[in-house]
Amino acid sequence: MARLRHIFTRFATIVSEWAGKPVVFILALLSVVVWGITGPFFAFSETWQLVINTGTTIVTFLMVFLLQNAQTRDTRAIQAKLNELILTSAAENRFIGIENLDEEDLKHLDRLVAKAAKRSEDRPAGDKEEGEGARKPQAKQKRRRVVSAAQSNLDQ
Repeated sequence: MARLRHIFTRFATIVSEWAGKPVVFILALLSVVVWGITGPFFAFSETWQLVINTGTTIVTFLMVFLLQNAQTRDTRAIQAKLNELILTSAAENRFIGIENLDEEDLKHLDRLVAKAAKRSEDRPAGDKEEGEGARKPQAKQKRRRVVSAAQSNLDQ
């Protein structure tokens, strides 16, 4: 099963890279133009229409799964890279895993981060300190609640 998954992953990667090239778009466009030009030869019959409808439906159906697979892997890789940056910087380690929060918690976290950024901008240059000690306790507690909600969602 693992070998089959590896083969599918490689296939999905190759197809998604291939599908994003301009030459593929041009080929698809030329296919539609050729199909349109052949309409008079087939008297614009139902079979003639069915050819393009069936072909595009099948390609679209299969591409959805291939592209979703590639997108999911890319997203996981980006999250892993961001997590590594968080771990190796002065950023809050509790932000790791927040991509698993629900929409409401993410919006709340966005508002908290925006408020913290605004407070940081409003402080005089001499008052700005680096690190955990510079943050107001109340904002820190709110952030802890949101991030702990993220952790509990991860544990479930």
